[in-house]
Amino acid sequence: MIKLQVIGNLGKDCITNSVSGKNVINFSVAHTEKVRDQQGNQKDKTIWVDCAYWTERTGIAPYLKKGTQVYVEGTPDIRTYPKTDGTTGVSLTLRVFSVQLLGSRPNEAAGHENTYAGASTTNEIGTAAAMSEPADDLPF
Repeated sequence: MIKLQVIGNLGKDCITNSVSGKNVINFSVAHTEKVRDQQGNQKDKTIWVDCAYWTERTGIAPYLKKGTQVYVEGTPDIRTYPKTDGTTGVSLTLRVFSVQLLGSRPNEAAGHENTYAGASTTNEIGTAAAMSEPADDLPF
């Protein structure tokens, strides 16, 4: 098994579809890091990952908005497609089995808390009230 983990920002709002009676949430994540070219100049290098999250739990979809930082985990796949200029394009896709919201969108006003920050959709999405309560009952 090959597993890919990506931390990045959504490039646009997610799209929820139903395919053969199953729900799929499609979104794209951009991971950008600083790299130096051969002349030593620092540049941004961005890799886009197209994600497909097949799940019956679509409650996270309203929070998957453009600019939101997420952590996604899944199995990678490389897809090729014909481009309009006749060449072959390549895209990295990810069949997601876990999504976590890492924070608010950058354009949200300061001081507004995202109650779903850090929420995981691996198996279950909690309610906003349950996630905003402090974890007082630690088992140790």
